[in-house]
Amino acid sequence: MRFDEAYSGNVFIGSHSNYNESKAVLYGMPMDWTVSYRPGSRFGPTRIREVSIGLEEYSPYLDREMADLNYFDAGDIPLPFGNAQKSLDLIEEYVDKLLAEDKFPLGMGGEHLVSWPVMKAFAKKYEDLAIIHFDAHTDLREHYEGEPLSHSTPIRKIAEHIGPKNVYSFGIRSGMKEEFQWAKEVGMHISKFEVLEPLKEVLPSLAGRPVYVTIDIDVLDPAHAPGTGTVDAGGITSKELLASIHAIANSGVNVVGADLVEVAPIYDTSEMTANTASKIIREMLLGFVK
Repeated sequence: MRFDEAYSGNVFIGSHSNYNESKAVLYGMPMDWTVSYRPGSRFGPTRIREVSIGLEEYSPYLDREMADLNYFDAGDIPLPFGNAQKSLDLIEEYVDKLLAEDKFPLGMGGEHLVSWPVMKAFAKKYEDLAIIHFDAHTDLREHYEGEPLSHSTPIRKIAEHIGPKNVYSFGIRSGMKEEFQWAKEVGMHISKFEVLEPLKEVLPSLAGRPVYVTIDIDVLDPAHAPGTGTVDAGGITSKELLASIHAIANSGVNVVGADLVEVAPIYDTSEMTANTASKIIREMLLGFVK
């Protein structure tokens, strides 16, 4: 006999045991090979699962509970330590498989570079894909110290891949001057400092379109999320981030997948960041998967 994995913290709360019957799949991407400041986000998915045991399975925001949703926690993709390109290839192959089987993929990082192969996989399936991106940083560099595979480059990569006008960034408060200039020149949408109000203005224009949502936990102020690789003062509150997720969920946007990245438990002595991330994951599952 095996005890309930969810009670042991091995899977996220409410996970069903049957992959084939699931509508959504939660998976981890434990990679932090390219970070430029503080490593450790490869341990994020595991800790987010472990602390989920402290969550209620009911969302009073959405009036929905985990029992209403059939989803499967697949665990973490086995990634070769230190090999960025091979890791990205494996992530893309896995997400290709999920999309071919009509699953709703919800990923947990890991550094933000892991979102690049996921978004690339979505772009293959959805011709009119748009990206909603919450972050403290622009992530629009072409390379970091000569390295194009960097956590500083994923949004630039997807913007060039699907067209900058299809990428919408919110909460941005850090980046090179050249990154902001590039975004302005090519028509990419960047909302500096704020998230909820500019998001509400944009959502009607995205109604009916397939949208992928990527959340870097450092969009939150360090007071709300100290456990991340590159903290940056002046961020939004966890209340605003939750309200933003609910705004998307209650709009006419067709969310086809999402991820949450950059939780680094080693710097999260209070476990505030992991617990916040866990709640965000719950709200995305209940809000985005219809």
